Amino acid sequence: MKNILLSLCVAGLISCDPPKHDVTEGSLAYFSLENVQLLESPFLHAQQLDKDYLLKLKPDRLLAPFLREAGLEPKAESYTNWENTGLDGHIGGHYVSALSLMYASTHDEEIGQRLDYMLSELRRCQQANGNGYIGGVPGGKAMWEEIAKGDIRAGSFSLNDKWVPLYNIHKTYSGLKDAYVYASKEQAKEMLISMTDWMLKLVSGLSDEQIQNLLKSEHGGLNEAFADVAGITGEDKYLTLAKRFSHQQVLEPLVRGKDNLTGMHANTQIPKVIGFERIAEMESDSSWHNAASFFWNDVVNDRTVSIGGNSSYEHFHPKDDFTQMIQGTQGPETCNTYNMLKLTKMLYQQMPERKYISYYEKALYNHILSSQNPKNGGLVYFTQMRPGHYRVYSQPQTSFWCCVGSGIENHAKYGEMIYAHTNESLIVNLFIPSQVKWKEKGIELIQENHFPEEEATHFEVKTLKDEAVDFTLSIRNPEWAEAVKVMVNGEAYTDYDQQAEYIRINRSWKSGDKIEVSLPMRLQAEQLPDGQNYYAFEYGPIVLAAKTGEENLKGLFADDSRGGHIASGEIIPLTEVPVVLSEPDQLLEKVTKKEPLKFNLEVVQPNGNNTLELIPFYQLHEARYAIYFPQFTQEELSQKQEEMALQEKMMKQLEAITVDKVSSGEQQPESDHFVKQEGTWTGYNYERHYREGGGWFSYEMKNVGKKAKFLQVNYLDVDQNRACNVYINDKKIGEIVSNGEQESSLQKIEWNIPAGLLKEDQFTVKIEAKDKLWMLKVVGVRLLSSAGGNM
Repeated sequence: MKNILLSLCVAGLISCDPPKHDVTEGSLAYFSLENVQLLESPFLHAQQLDKDYLLKLKPDRLLAPFLREAGLEPKAESYTNWENTGLDGHIGGHYVSALSLMYASTHDEEIGQRLDYMLSELRRCQQANGNGYIGGVPGGKAMWEEIAKGDIRAGSFSLNDKWVPLYNIHKTYSGLKDAYVYASKEQAKEMLISMTDWMLKLVSGLSDEQIQNLLKSEHGGLNEAFADVAGITGEDKYLTLAKRFSHQQVLEPLVRGKDNLTGMHANTQIPKVIGFERIAEMESDSSWHNAASFFWNDVVNDRTVSIGGNSSYEHFHPKDDFTQMIQGTQGPETCNTYNMLKLTKMLYQQMPERKYISYYEKALYNHILSSQNPKNGGLVYFTQMRPGHYRVYSQPQTSFWCCVGSGIENHAKYGEMIYAHTNESLIVNLFIPSQVKWKEKGIELIQENHFPEEEATHFEVKTLKDEAVDFTLSIRNPEWAEAVKVMVNGEAYTDYDQQAEYIRINRSWKSGDKIEVSLPMRLQAEQLPDGQNYYAFEYGPIVLAAKTGEENLKGLFADDSRGGHIASGEIIPLTEVPVVLSEPDQLLEKVTKKEPLKFNLEVVQPNGNNTLELIPFYQLHEARYAIYFPQFTQEELSQKQEEMALQEKMMKQLEAITVDKVSSGEQQPESDHFVKQEGTWTGYNYERHYREGGGWFSYEMKNVGKKAKFLQVNYLDVDQNRACNVYINDKKIGEIVSNGEQESSLQKIEWNIPAGLLKEDQFTVKIEAKDKLWMLKVVGVRLLSSAGGNM
């Protein structure tokens, strides 16, 4: 078990300052958060806002689910939103992690007191439960008893009729581990081990097959959590538990280098892979490590957009079709990037290649930093890539989504990857103003800059004793830089290869030595990964974006409704978004630099405003925006305009024969037609609103002038194995079967209205799922006076 302890220490998962072992020559370690202090920068501002957000949250309300389930009297009412609708307690676990990270980063006394209070109350719950368990899962005791007996009813987002309880308690495991690792809370270590022993006993009578069935339900990174306990205790039984909780359905294809990710819920998978890598580190298992590396390369290289995020509507879409990403209104989820950065940190430690830091930097600036409102600290769930849409921000007393949980952690740990070290080298990975103490070497390195506004960074070495110190300063040579130049104490340093991943300066350093590094940045255009003619503009590592409007920002600051995290305001048609008129290889000619990090972009817009200002995306908030811009040549644009004119002509012809219509999935049209439903829901994709599900829905439609002779249903033929029956006034008039095989995704089907109903003034049109299949994505329903209408 010595190797397990070594791995965990090097990874920063148990206290290593001062170290409990000698790091072997060449191995890489991270500095603990307490030894990295942020200096003035957007990251320090974000950290301070996050601390304020943490202090606005009320511990007793977060603790209420845990106390309730332990049979104790809660001291306050539970929070609402996800915290009282089935995922009760998940934010409490995140909160313990965030407090631990913030305390390590700032040593703030009030944060430390909050952490101590949370741990003491959770300990009280654990003692009351009497078996090591801590959790807020509603009715959890009865459910866990069912599972222990082998009664397992697992779905993707449910387990024994509860909302992802394994995912829920994973946050508690992580919180306790972080309290021990980052804040040195021995009590948390004892609680963590006791809770892991509870799980060991719970599944002791289950076969491996039963546990794999259990893992069909989203379960976070439980395998990583149990592996961490193995590292902390040095006991093999916990590593065995970690391996049993590794989902083979995901692991096995990755081991074979096979990508089965398309269609999977993205953030369900990433924590599993983090666990695979943690176990691989402990057992020196190259196959599991290679699986994690394959996953990282696949997601980062083929499934990630310019900001470093991935997924649309929370799922991995096809690598060769980002249509859902660019047209949909639920873009990359912040939790995904939170977890991808955790995986990146682990992989870089095993193989310190520049590609990992390049991705980390891109995602940190452009997704993580941008996911916090710089005025009030509100946090973002979805960051839309659809031009002209907007983001929604959380509020401390209303919003308890998963991305609030990971969000309060994100902005508390910015110091984790700025620096690293081996025995002989101090490594600078990120150009974030900060100072780091390398106690073993007796030095402190101070980094100051105004990056990225200033295309340079400055270092000063301080020795803690009045003597020179020999070490190598290794400064990352970023891929986005034109040609890095280095000055040491005012003299040019040229003893390095411009193509090298790191610039290594080996010398005897004295207190007061200064290093200046120029980082000339280049402007570049990044195409949507599937090759569609959408482009984002980047300056160095910074993604640029344009504000496109501030109107109709419905729900900009979320209430506590179930879907409050979704930007549900007006959707701007893609035909009205700014277009860059250019050949693909001449795009950069449309961009003019005004001042540091401000550019003008020449575009074509229907409103006649043909110049947009590009600024860093992380600075653009509380507005509609565009990151990706469609590109057309003049010929292509003319063709597009002709297509639009033809569509308008067809629409006028359709409206002329329309007696009544409902646009499915749109609130007002459905309300106007007295929608009723059971087991269906609304969505938006492929430029269409729709309603779908496994139940039924109905509309009351008017037969104005008794002219209606046909019923038309429009639907998206994009899914396999879908079927539904269609009724008018309880009389079945037809059915639709969809296999996702049509050339065009939007389809229509029409039926004659039965002669006996033609004289009715009103029809009840009902669509119902057939043969236990889901219905199709229904886009709209129309009553027509003649056949052949197009929609």
